[in-house]
Amino acid sequence: MNMPQKIIEIHVDDAPHSEEVLYPGAELPRLSECALLLDIDGTLLDLAPTPREVWVPPDLATSMGKLLQRTNGAMALVSGRSINDIDLIFAPMQFPAVGGHGAEMRLSAENESVAAGAPPMDKELKRRLAAIAKLSPGILLEDKGYALALHYRLAPHAEKAIYDAVSAIRADLPNAPIEVLPGKAVCEIKPAGVTKATGVIELMAHEPFSGRRPIFIGDDVTDESVFAIMPGMNGLAFSVGRRAQGVSGHFDEPRDVRAWLARLLIDDAAKSK
Repeated sequence: MNMPQKIIEIHVDDAPHSEEVLYPGAELPRLSECALLLDIDGTLLDLAPTPREVWVPPDLATSMGKLLQRTNGAMALVSGRSINDIDLIFAPMQFPAVGGHGAEMRLSAENESVAAGAPPMDKELKRRLAAIAKLSPGILLEDKGYALALHYRLAPHAEKAIYDAVSAIRADLPNAPIEVLPGKAVCEIKPAGVTKATGVIELMAHEPFSGRRPIFIGDDVTDESVFAIMPGMNGLAFSVGRRAQGVSGHFDEPRDVRAWLARLLIDDAAKSK
């Protein structure tokens, strides 16, 4: 399925505020031949002061439900959040998902989530890392099970202190199998060797994703591992908010992504006529 990768520029109909945004052209396969892989925070949803304050616009929920049907189940959320947290955000809807930066996976809404080769973080290590949140008011601790996140959007002055504290713990425990991921006002500590890319590779080996052309959209440095594997999978990658290296194009803001998903449904319906 070696489809051309032409990119065209069009205006987002319901986002006249933005500049012209790069979109996959008409050569994109039908949705029944694609696997849509979508990051959440900063990609589908606007960033919020705290992880619990994100909001799912009703139109997005409607589009996602229809896209899941049009792709015959091959639409998955790919996030650093746990699958349980993803379900809470999108309740009552559930979707296939790669959660915890690749640590867990669910192939369909009907399946239970399963670990994808990552052991839970050592309790003592997690306790020491969690104590970093006491460095300053405004640092928010998020326990993701397989990983831990320290959010400092409400305490930007604490960024250096957080990373210094994490570095000190790693120096004290050099054999701890962890990696540090800097994100947008967040420091995440996760199992080594487990990434969104390893999760996507595992996901794409299973039905209904297997054999389809993956299209991934993400915004953060944590998404770069997936950007990097898309060419080898005959896939397309799009970044949000910045022109990331190696992507086929970009969207300015999450609202542009939401508008494009709605447009995908219209275009795919036209192709089926």
